[in-house]
Amino acid sequence: ATVGSFAVNGVAALHTDLLKSTVMKDFYELWPGKFHNVTNGITPRRFMLQSNPGLAEILNRVAGPEWARDLSSLRSLEACADDAGFQDEWQTMKLNAKHHLAKVIAERTGIQVDPHSMFDVQVKRIHEYKRQLLNVLHAIHLYDRIRRGDGDALVPRMILIGGKAAPGYVMAKAIIKCINNVARVINSDPAMAGRVRLIFYPDYNVSAMEKICPAAELSEQISTAGKEASGTGNMKFMMNGAITIGTLDGANVEIREAVGADNFFLFGHTVEEIEAMRGKYDPQSIIDGDPDFRRVMDLLESGHFNQFEPGIFDAIIQSIREPADPWMTAADFRGFVDAQQRAEEAYRDVEQWTRMSILNTACSGGFSTYRTMRDYNDDIWHLEPIVDV
Repeated sequence: ATVGSFAVNGVAALHTDLLKSTVMKDFYELWPGKFHNVTNGITPRRFMLQSNPGLAEILNRVAGPEWARDLSSLRSLEACADDAGFQDEWQTMKLNAKHHLAKVIAERTGIQVDPHSMFDVQVKRIHEYKRQLLNVLHAIHLYDRIRRGDGDALVPRMILIGGKAAPGYVMAKAIIKCINNVARVINSDPAMAGRVRLIFYPDYNVSAMEKICPAAELSEQISTAGKEASGTGNMKFMMNGAITIGTLDGANVEIREAVGADNFFLFGHTVEEIEAMRGKYDPQSIIDGDPDFRRVMDLLESGHFNQFEPGIFDAIIQSIREPADPWMTAADFRGFVDAQQRAEEAYRDVEQWTRMSILNTACSGGFSTYRTMRDYNDDIWHLEPIVDV
């Protein structure tokens, strides 16, 4: 394909750099002019205007009715980020969306969730590199803290995971099973009521995303650095005012640059650090050196979440402990837990969190499909625009 094409592009700056430096290094050296970067985008017409009418109403007033055609106008929100009255309006809009999603979750799962809890969301294809498993380990960590009487200071949290696995992807299906088993134990424990809920959203699809992204407050973009080409869910959540917790992977890099490091919860090893660890990675020593991680693994290995299904999670446990684990889940556990703690501290400060949320929406204009298509045309297609008649 590279030989036969007149242009080759990555779909995020990091992805393009990796194509040039590793995957297609020889081709890049031969034909550097063929290679371009065009970061992905998403349509605000569907994922803001249609799916989030409360947000659209605010934007119509503050940014003008044409904001969906020109997302650079979202920058006008920055002037409102510290205004107490505007923050109150923003909080009401978000809470209404959370009430709506809570109702949908109750209808789909029978589980009641508190709309006043933090809505912590990870919805995407189930894949080892996207590390839904890391998210489950954190849920088990919260469960363990509460069981040990160390959960009084925790922010109430609803962790929502959704996605589908490819038909033959055995490990991905095992991860789905693990999420559901852990959720069943957490949600049936009276001690967890009002503190933590873990939900696996059934039959997740893009239509479900229209209901989920307006209500999301913390956006989980936690793939192993260097493995996510771009991501578009991260953009949908950002446009709807969710704050990203993520690694320097895919378009996360550009999202963080756009909104600023203070409005993004960064964790995890970088691409370069991961490469340097290859061949000498020792997850067992990481687990042994971290009491929190050790307790989480003890719960998994003791059959606490699979009491009547012995051995069903052995492959998952082995993957975490495997020195050749390409996803390096254990390596980023402590960083992820610490970043989640920073997110909790920010969430307690309602004014600070709301400001961060407003700024994420304000700075999201560069992730529109309009910008993507302009970049394709400017760099690759060189077509004459069609003028409306």
